Amino acid sequence: MHDLTGFQRDLLYVIAGADQPSGQDVKDEIEQYYNSDINHGRLYPNLDTLVNKALVEKGQLDRRTNYYMISDTGLELIQDRREWEARYVDV
Repeated sequence: MHDLTGFQRDLLYVIAGADQPSGQDVKDEIEQYYNSDINHGRLYPNLDTLVNKALVEKGQLDRRTNYYMISDTGLELIQDRREWEARYVDV
């Protein structure tokens, strides 16, 4: 996870917490968290990066809509990150 941007890490968490969200679903969720509009030019290249790193799988719902799903590798990365955070943050 050390080579991901904070934005990419946040996208990974959003995708992990949803059941095959569309790009628009991810956008809506991340905009709510950031309390800011996220344009397509920022969202989709970052989603593609996660796909290219095999952290997220991308499928097609229909001709215009893709869905995203956390991969086993992505899930392991999140688990490793949470274990690392737990060493430093006691909540």
